[in-house]
Amino acid sequence: MASGTNGTRTWREATEAALYGPGGFYRRPEGPAGHFRTSVHASPLYAGAVVELLRRVDAALGHPAELTFTDVGAGRGELVAGVLAQCPPELAGRLRPYAVELADRPAGLDPRVEWTDAPPDGVHGLLFANEWLDNVPLDVAETDGTGTPRHVLVRPDGEELLGDPVTGRDAGWLARWWPLEGAPPGSRAEIGHPRDAAWARAVATLRSGLAVAVDYAHDLAARPPFGTLTGFREGREVRPVPDGSCDITAHVALDAAALPGGLVLSQRDALHALGVDGTRPSLALASSDPAAYVRALGAAGEAAELTSPAGLGAFGWLVQPVGAACEGLLPPARRLP
Repeated sequence: MASGTNGTRTWREATEAALYGPGGFYRRPEGPAGHFRTSVHASPLYAGAVVELLRRVDAALGHPAELTFTDVGAGRGELVAGVLAQCPPELAGRLRPYAVELADRPAGLDPRVEWTDAPPDGVHGLLFANEWLDNVPLDVAETDGTGTPRHVLVRPDGEELLGDPVTGRDAGWLARWWPLEGAPPGSRAEIGHPRDAAWARAVATLRSGLAVAVDYAHDLAARPPFGTLTGFREGREVRPVPDGSCDITAHVALDAAALPGGLVLSQRDALHALGVDGTRPSLALASSDPAAYVRALGAAGEAAELTSPAGLGAFGWLVQPVGAACEGLLPPARRLP
């Protein structure tokens, strides 16, 4: 789909430039944490859960001499730093950590972390992508007055207009994963095949192990009728304007991105399986060890935030084993074809 006139572009082209081009949102010094809070920022319990998953991968692979942890969409390295801080010494001695990010390496990051713009190839271990796929740019389709899906074009100030009818690969993806046939005028869909391809490339870098993508998600049975494209700036949801001033994001069709053998479960279920459950400490502990009770109560509150079905717990986890050894490391809440 070609760009339009008067500075209009497809949302995919505009988002690519606004997020990752010179001066783009994700190249700004404050990083994502300056604008929104993810599970990584909510509590060190999240990094601890990733360490537990890393331990399971390590055991499944037979404790190899070198195990990789690849943090895709690493922001300013918060997750990989948290993993290293909580990693058991025996595993830490064999661990090779990578942070995959287009922005410059932040000052003060643990020197063990290799900062790179692409995942390492041919490795064994855990690849973890927390809120990465929602920022892989994609195009948007909207049905016109006759019900025909058309590409949505956007001007630099965020104003939209309809372009040409959706055809080819875009139309094929919509027909399979987000059908607009029979939808009323104004219905919207986000065309997710760039994310499917990005995920497939990331998974292919593993020779064996486990790949996990975590994001706000939806599935074929419940696609949002008007899409999810939006913006975030300084902790607030804002109108998406592709000028580099805000994040531009859309929820992810994780069922479409899944490769054979993948499964999707909620963050709530995934973290419960990894030992993060939010259970309040016994009141008896308050009498015997008040300081320990206060610490345990704080951890329970953080765990509750991470697993709340009305908040972070509603995130989807796409879990993709690479090789039979890493199958079954998390409960198969919903296995995909």
